[in-house]
Amino acid sequence: MGTHLHRCIKQPLRAGLSMRERWEGSDKGLIWCWERGRQKRAEQPELAARAHNGELVTLVWKGGVEKKIDIEKQRGSLQYLATWQGLRGADLDIAISGGRIFVCTKTGQADVFRARSPKEEE
Repeated sequence: MGTHLHRCIKQPLRAGLSMRERWEGSDKGLIWCWERGRQKRAEQPELAARAHNGELVTLVWKGGVEKKIDIEKQRGSLQYLATWQGLRGADLDIAISGGRIFVCTKTGQADVFRARSPKEEE
C-alpha cells in the first residue's frame, strides 16, 4: 500500500466486486470501508448527520466512543477512519505512513488513527 490513499466523493461506488477484490487489494479494504460508509450515509441519515458534525460515532471498527474514557488518546483503526469519512460524505483521505488525530465533538475524546507497525501486529 502506498503512503497516501485518496478517492473523490464524486466517484461512483464500485459494483460487482468479489470479497477478495474488496479486501485483498493494495488498499487492504480501505476503499470498500469508505464505500460502505457512503452506503450507510444513505441508509442512516441521522447517523450521517452526527458524523458530518464531527462526532466519532460508534461503528463496527475500533474508533469512536459513546462517552469520554480515561485515556488521553484512544487508538482507532484505519478501517474506522475510512468508513467514517464515507459516512460524513467526505473524500477518502488517509495518510498510511502518518497518523491523524480527531476529537469527537460530542464526547471530547481524542482518537488517533494510523497504520499499525509490524511490532504492534505481534
